[in-house]
Amino acid sequence: MKLTTTIVSALTTAFLLLALPADLITAAPAFSRQTAANEQAASESDPFPARRGLYEKLSLFTEIPWYWIAAVDQYERSMSKVRPKARPMLGSTVGVFIDQEHWAGPLNPNTEDSSPASIRFFNGIGRDGDGNGQAERTNDVDLLYSLVSRIAAYGIAEDDFAIGLWEYYQNNRSVQRIQQFARIYETFGKLDLFEHAFPVPIGTNYAYNSTWGTGRSWGGRRTHEGTDIFANHGLPVRSTCYGVVEVKGWNPYGGWRIGIRDLNNFYHYYAHLSGYDKTINIGDVVKPGQVVGWVGSSGYGKPGTQGKFPPHLHYGVYSDRGLIEWSFDPYPMLRRWEQAERKQMKAKGKRL
Repeated sequence: MKLTTTIVSALTTAFLLLALPADLITAAPAFSRQTAANEQAASESDPFPARRGLYEKLSLFTEIPWYWIAAVDQYERSMSKVRPKARPMLGSTVGVFIDQEHWAGPLNPNTEDSSPASIRFFNGIGRDGDGNGQAERTNDVDLLYSLVSRIAAYGIAEDDFAIGLWEYYQNNRSVQRIQQFARIYETFGKLDLFEHAFPVPIGTNYAYNSTWGTGRSWGGRRTHEGTDIFANHGLPVRSTCYGVVEVKGWNPYGGWRIGIRDLNNFYHYYAHLSGYDKTINIGDVVKPGQVVGWVGSSGYGKPGTQGKFPPHLHYGVYSDRGLIEWSFDPYPMLRRWEQAERKQMKAKGKRL
């Protein structure tokens, strides 16, 4: 029994070393069991330092920029949040989900296999990332290392990594989202990018109520997918989040509108604008409170149509579920953001 265990352990180590470039073999011990345990304990109080530490170590190990690794993990986390039953949380820090069949290999008779050697033999995704001799599907390091390694099989240059993303997800939307997330992380250089701002300046003249789901008639019978914030023409419209400008231009319904994608994989839709900040273009990264345009009354017609309704901002939010997006009522979030910003302003002694 002892001899058999020794042989299996030797084979496992050999397979792992053969799979790595020669200049990375010496880096394997960096992911010790104690390191993983320490990171798990730290993540319970504040997840961002633990995640950042893991991303940076994997970056040194794989030569993939940390913000690409972070973007993959965050995309996986966003998909699990909208489909929690189909994608239960496996690790304690990372958001990666890999089902048992793909982890162990499609033809592997042992779907719960944790031996790196046999998993590799059956073309499974599972890898031993922390060097403990086991490819554990509930281990944060193993999970993220396994997914990143599969994607990076096509190369670690940006274009090659994008090809690897498409081959893994078979979905252009997934590739685009991860590219957007990576751009946000790279721009700000940190992970804690989830604060928000109210879409118009606090203390100005505006009014809003919950209008999500009410009927609309122009362009055919449809429901209202957002909240209308009535305000004076020309009042600044601000980004509510850290995000990437995904859409900008004319829409027959929304007039001059702009769409921003955040790290929760929410699409923030600002419509009926009178104009945009001319320095902002598709692909640009924005932050909470940054002015992106101004309140207007554009829409309900061909480009340039104005004045068919009182000036207001239509603000909508859509959740990406992988292949489709669903709108949801933004009113509760708007109320939270408004109240939070008022408290911050009072704490700083600013008059409202």
